[in-house]
Amino acid sequence: MSTAGSDSYYVPHGSQWPIIAVMGIFFTVLGVAFWVNDVDAGTYMIWTGLAIVAYLFYGWFSDVIDESMGGKYSPQVDISFRQGMIWFITSEVFFFVALFGSLFYLREISLPWLSGEGHLGSSNLLWEGFKASWPLLTTPDGGESYIQTKEAMGAGGIPLYNTVILLSSGVTLTWAHHALKHNKKNQLIIGLAATILLGLIFFGFQAYEYSHAYNALDLTLNSGIYGSTFYMLTGFHGMHVTIGTIMLIAILVRSLKGHFSSDKHFAFEAVAWYWHFVDVVWLGLYFFVYWL
Repeated sequence: MSTAGSDSYYVPHGSQWPIIAVMGIFFTVLGVAFWVNDVDAGTYMIWTGLAIVAYLFYGWFSDVIDESMGGKYSPQVDISFRQGMIWFITSEVFFFVALFGSLFYLREISLPWLSGEGHLGSSNLLWEGFKASWPLLTTPDGGESYIQTKEAMGAGGIPLYNTVILLSSGVTLTWAHHALKHNKKNQLIIGLAATILLGLIFFGFQAYEYSHAYNALDLTLNSGIYGSTFYMLTGFHGMHVTIGTIMLIAILVRSLKGHFSSDKHFAFEAVAWYWHFVDVVWLGLYFFVYWL
């Protein structure tokens, strides 16, 4: 098998994976849109899309791992991977900035204007007597079109537990990284396994929180802007936790196979960057969604 010299740059063969990625994303996003609008085919399309995405990750990552283990990547390729991961996380930062921006717009601009702060009497054109408040548990139409939420989500209980869990997972992952750099394989495996376990516990707690919110508090996607923004922000973060956990499992398997050395383990570092980013986003969610 050919290897890459210090001055060469490996160019991979033509790949089917980008096309498969588009198919998986298409079915998943369209399925979610159908599901939200109570179209029966939505659930099947979501599972189809997720199955395609799972196949995509397995196939594409397998190719990249084979190329890396085959010595095809030069130092310049390693730099390209690092730059690509940095730009990817940067795009994720702006994605969540947009989500937090929508929350800020609703709370600080839209609702006050609808209550008459921006222009005297503007609230009377839509909902007479409407007073801005957050969280908006009672929608301005009096519940004619939306489900009224019984109680807002508090900062204690499960959200607080999940905060401790994610911060702890960042510590265990850093411990695993330290062990990898010092060739302590047992500590590396334990640290990764602990991080994965904490991620799964976080996911389980959030699933329980969603169930409680839907069934006990009547907080649903049809609960007006409070319900929609709550599930939008926490749901996308939960999706990132799920993706991060899957990547950590892949890194654990590779660590067990001895794919990493103390000076060559960018795949581990990339996943660690991503996981720490997810931790930071959760702190913002806890503060702005649950606390304030």
